[in-house]
Amino acid sequence: MIDFTLNHFELLGLPVRYAIDAKALDAAYRELQRSVHPDRHAASDDASRRLALQAAARVNEAYRTLADPVGRAGYLLSLSGVEAFGETDTALAFDFLERQLDRRERASLAADAHDESALEVLLDEVRGEAVATESMLAKLLDTDRRFAEARGRVRELRFLSKFAEDVDAMLAEAAA
Repeated sequence: MIDFTLNHFELLGLPVRYAIDAKALDAAYRELQRSVHPDRHAASDDASRRLALQAAARVNEAYRTLADPVGRAGYLLSLSGVEAFGETDTALAFDFLERQLDRRERASLAADAHDESALEVLLDEVRGEAVATESMLAKLLDTDRRFAEARGRVRELRFLSKFAEDVDAMLAEAAA
C-alpha cells in the first residue's frame, strides 16, 4: 500500500519541481495505480478494500494535480506555505487585465460573427502566452524560488487556462 504522508511528488517518485517530465509522470501514475487499484484487492477483507479505494483516490488526486500546470504550480506554492488562490485576494496586474479585456472583446465579436479563423488566432495567442507563463513559472519556482512573484504568475496562468477553455467553447459553437 502507499504512504499517505507523502506529498504528490514523493508519492509518484518525482522531483519536487514545476518542470516535470510528462512521460515520467504518466508512467509513474500507471505503475502506482496498477499496484493500488481496488480490483487487485477485491478478495481482501473490507478494511483492505477500503484502504485500496483510498489509495487509488489519493494516487488519482496526485496525478490530476501534477498533470495540470495550474494545479501543479498552486500545489508547489502550498508546499512552500504560500496560498495561491486566496478567496479575498483576486488582484492581477493591470496590464495583464487590460490585455485580457481586449481579448475578451475580440472573442465576443468573433463569436458573434461566427468567425472561426479569428477565434483560432485568438486561441493560439492565449495558448502562446500560457506556455510563456509556464516557462516563467518553472524559473521562478524551480530556480529562483521567488514564490511571491510566482503566486501572481500562477493566478495569470489560471486566468489564461480558463479563457482558452472559453474560446474553445466559442469555436465549437461557431462551427455548429
